[in-house]
Amino acid sequence: MIKKHGKAHWSGGIKDGGGEISTQTGVLKDQAYGFNARFEGGPGTNPEELIGAAHAACYAMALSLELGKDELTADDIDVQSTVSLEKVGEGFEITKIHLDVTAKVPGASEEQFRKAAEATKTGCPVSKLLKAAEITMDASLSS
Repeated sequence: MIKKHGKAHWSGGIKDGGGEISTQTGVLKDQAYGFNARFEGGPGTNPEELIGAAHAACYAMALSLELGKDELTADDIDVQSTVSLEKVGEGFEITKIHLDVTAKVPGASEEQFRKAAEATKTGCPVSKLLKAAEITMDASLSS
């Protein structure tokens, strides 16, 4: 079993407080996050963009694996994961995630690419984790 961790610290109230987030590898170290970054477009990061980045990274790696099953190797795979946070009742929920996928895969047919992209959408480990949210996708094979 592989275990990775992230950690966060928070001080203060929801609007006037702030926090720092760090990852085990140190890629993020005491990176600021808070209400302003999450809801008002201010500086720092927020949970939704971190989930999006993790999902995009996992999807790209998993698509590479899936393409390899057909002995295909991508020159490029670009993924953007857009995480939607919406007010639901008295609180907020992540209600959906949309993947925009573009890949350059020499020798791949449109059918092979679509099959691999769809299998990866539900099969990547982060997609499995996030299955409570609606995950949609636009995927295009470039030449």
